[in-house]
Amino acid sequence: MRLLLRDLGFDERIRGSHHIFMKEGVEEILNLQPKGSKAKPYQVKQVRRVILKYQLTGEENG
Repeated sequence: MRLLLRDLGFDERIRGSHHIFMKEGVEEILNLQPKGSKAKPYQVKQVRRVILKYQLTGEENG
């Protein structure tokens, strides 16, 4: 999930176990707190909702 967000152009900031993702033009701030090496189900839904809302493809990164 972290790699996907970085590939989509999000900036990552880490505070303890929280990985905070922000992107210019996206008003939502995504906060991932991994459960082991996996994202929690509600976090996957949040990320999916943002990707669909902003139609993010990763192509805007060249």
